[in-house]
Amino acid sequence: MARGKTILVGTIGQSIMKSTDDGESWSRGGPRDGLHSDGIVRSLLSDPRRPEVISAGSDLGLYRTEDAGARWTLLDTPMSGSTIWSMAIDPVDPDIMFVGTGTPSTPGVFRSTDGGQSWEHKPMDIVEECPNVGIPRLTGISVDPVDHRNVWAGLEVDGVRHSADGGETWTRIATEIPNMDVHNVLVTAGPPKTVFTVVNDDVWRSTDDGETWQPAHARETFPWHYTRDIISKPNDPKTVFLTVGDATPGRTGTLMRSRDAGATWDSLGFPVQPNSAMWTVSIPAAEPDSMFAASRYGYLYRSDDGGESWRKLWREFSEVSSVVCVPA
Repeated sequence: MARGKTILVGTIGQSIMKSTDDGESWSRGGPRDGLHSDGIVRSLLSDPRRPEVISAGSDLGLYRTEDAGARWTLLDTPMSGSTIWSMAIDPVDPDIMFVGTGTPSTPGVFRSTDGGQSWEHKPMDIVEECPNVGIPRLTGISVDPVDHRNVWAGLEVDGVRHSADGGETWTRIATEIPNMDVHNVLVTAGPPKTVFTVVNDDVWRSTDDGETWQPAHARETFPWHYTRDIISKPNDPKTVFLTVGDATPGRTGTLMRSRDAGATWDSLGFPVQPNSAMWTVSIPAAEPDSMFAASRYGYLYRSDDGGESWRKLWREFSEVSSVVCVPA
């Protein structure tokens, strides 16, 4: 097994936990690293061109590191002082980035076309208040890898938005998806090219750019139906991974895998049963067989064979929202 990977874990209240030795030892980010104490970090995103350049969406706005988390800088952006829930980088033009904000701050979507040096707020029709969560939040943003003018966004609890002009304008999508509680969105090249909308009790897929949608029927076909995070394998976009659990935060969960762009799914096993719903899954683009998945309450699992087998790392965390790995 390769040594020396840097693993970053975004937490709720413990800032960013970091290991520079493949998970053998860990330290907590704080003021000495440029982060604020006891931070909430809901999203981590690595630049595909330079994996050591990582953006962190926090409760104070947007942080960035250029050395795999050794030192962070809180950027001066229009999102400063707001909670960032989601981020995305355009796979065709990585200088284009999107950030989504929300609870407890005003929800909105922001776009950069110069690698994060400057940002613009883009108008989006969002309700002021939603059931259960109050102020809504943008929980997922995904750029179409085939036609990057198409951008998708999901809101908790306010449905799906679509942009056909690279994020300049956004349209509320009226679909046959009855659930407005969107946890994530994903567009994968396939074949077939597929748009996924993850709601809190199912995952819906469209192979015609959102004209029609088909559910996975999670309540009938998954071990548990609470769904959260979704990603595709960097070197095989037909292979998709989905985190599920019995509830939020729940008592247990698993990772679902599809090898046919969401048409069918199978459940992957962990050697130690998760202590809550599985919450996030991450694959570094440069090493697509290295995978990390975390439960909401801090169990961190690792696979070095593309998800075929897993082991639990010894370190356990507070609430986990995101994981990123920087190859050695």
